[in-house]
Amino acid sequence: MDGIQVSFRVIALLVVLAIAFDFMNGFHDAANSIATVVSTGVLKPYQAVAFAAFFNFVAILVFQMKVAATVGKGIVMPGVVDHYVVFAALVGAIIWNIVTWWYGIPSSSSHALIGGIVGAVTTKAGADSLIAAGVWKSVAFILVSPLLGFVLASLMMVAVAWIFRSTRPQRVDSTFRRLQLVSAGLYSLGHGGNDAQKTIGIIWMLLIATGYASAADNLPPAWVVWSCYIAIALGTLFGGWRIVKTMGQKITKLKPVGGFCAETGGAITLFLASGLGIPVSTTHTITGAIVGVGSTRRASAVRWGVAGNIVWAWIFTIPASALMAALAYWIGRGIL
Repeated sequence: MDGIQVSFRVIALLVVLAIAFDFMNGFHDAANSIATVVSTGVLKPYQAVAFAAFFNFVAILVFQMKVAATVGKGIVMPGVVDHYVVFAALVGAIIWNIVTWWYGIPSSSSHALIGGIVGAVTTKAGADSLIAAGVWKSVAFILVSPLLGFVLASLMMVAVAWIFRSTRPQRVDSTFRRLQLVSAGLYSLGHGGNDAQKTIGIIWMLLIATGYASAADNLPPAWVVWSCYIAIALGTLFGGWRIVKTMGQKITKLKPVGGFCAETGGAITLFLASGLGIPVSTTHTITGAIVGVGSTRRASAVRWGVAGNIVWAWIFTIPASALMAALAYWIGRGIL
């Protein structure tokens, strides 16, 4: 009985740790949802975080659990995951998130978690224990999601400029201040729909590994789903202001029309990825979209040095979080 009780306590601790990661995901990635709408002055910061948090949570009613299934059952071979692996993956991702948040670097919580899983599993059982298709699908979208955001946002910006070519600038600004509320809501919806499911997936992975859920189940337990959506919404509500400044002001100067195109292009990318069950980075997506908007004016409108630093953070996220998870795996073996 004592062994079962201790085991349950460890599982409960890991669930709490996962929920904490989910909260930090919302906190860290709040900038993705609100940077454009704040930098254009359409909403005040406190209004923007409340607005984004609401749509993060509403996403529970919109998206199927395809991303959660990819993370929970599509990255690691059955029978490999245990509570040490889950602990190490979460710790590696959380540490990387804290480091990048502190320095105001818009890195990916999603890829930090994928890197944490890869590092923990490889340390325990070797790279052969990973499902290559699931891992590479996530890695490929490090390039695909910002590129797709870039293309969609820049095409929308060109189309809008042509459609409104004869309209007074003040009229355009007024129109897109209202429309940006729609685009910001859609992007926040996509953010909640994709990112909350990653934490749902790792808790589902833990419950399957410990016998509290079955791998044959098509859906995770309802309490896991509700807990994760509430946590990410609360994290967004607190906001990560260091990253908001980088995303909204340092890459390029945005007006409401640019904010609308960036958010809409990014939202389309997130909806597409969530529909395909691909865990993508909302950070990468919106950064690519913002750069796409800026580049339609002129190349010099984008601060490429800042964008370059962000790209380096993307490149290092998976290996850095994997390394931290590998160290955390051995620490977890000693304390859990």
